[in-house]
Amino acid sequence: METVSEPVEVPEYDNYGSGYKGTLPDVSKNFGTSEPQSAKPTFEKSKKFNSAEEIKPVPRDNPAFVNIMLKTDKTSQYVNDINEIIPQLENILTCIENGYDVQKFNAKVHFFNQHIQYLQEKYEGKPECNFDSFQKLLTLSTHSQSIATLRSEAEKYRPYLAYTGAGYLYNDNVINQQLDYLRSEIEDTIVVLKDVR
Repeated sequence: METVSEPVEVPEYDNYGSGYKGTLPDVSKNFGTSEPQSAKPTFEKSKKFNSAEEIKPVPRDNPAFVNIMLKTDKTSQYVNDINEIIPQLENILTCIENGYDVQKFNAKVHFFNQHIQYLQEKYEGKPECNFDSFQKLLTLSTHSQSIATLRSEAEKYRPYLAYTGAGYLYNDNVINQQLDYLRSEIEDTIVVLKDVR
């Protein structure tokens, strides 16, 4: 459909800065304005909406409702905490196997130890603190912290100490033996943690 517009007057301009003088065409008659329409609810109003007679009770005794709709969490909080620790241990294991530098190794160990400290405070006095998996984590935390300290001290003091006497502790062979022992300890702990149910 083609619309025909009225002739437009040629604008007149004033040379003294007063602006446009003239009339503009009426464009509103060619376009219809849309008005918002009101929607009606599809349900009937109920004065007793919140009353006990109108609301059906939840079928909590029906196992299909409980297992499908409610989906109760079947894992304990302890198992969830253990599952968060396993990737941290795998990261430390990757650091050892790939020979990452001291800074990366110590950062991973520090994060792991902070998590273990949180778990110690969380499960203090509870039965979980007596679990074999929890005790292995505490031992691993202490051992990993001592090796992280040993590696950082070796970086700091190695240039100034001889390889005999006190300097023997910072020898590469000693540090590598400690890292091998830590690697086997981490692998054993991961196996125990994956069996926690």
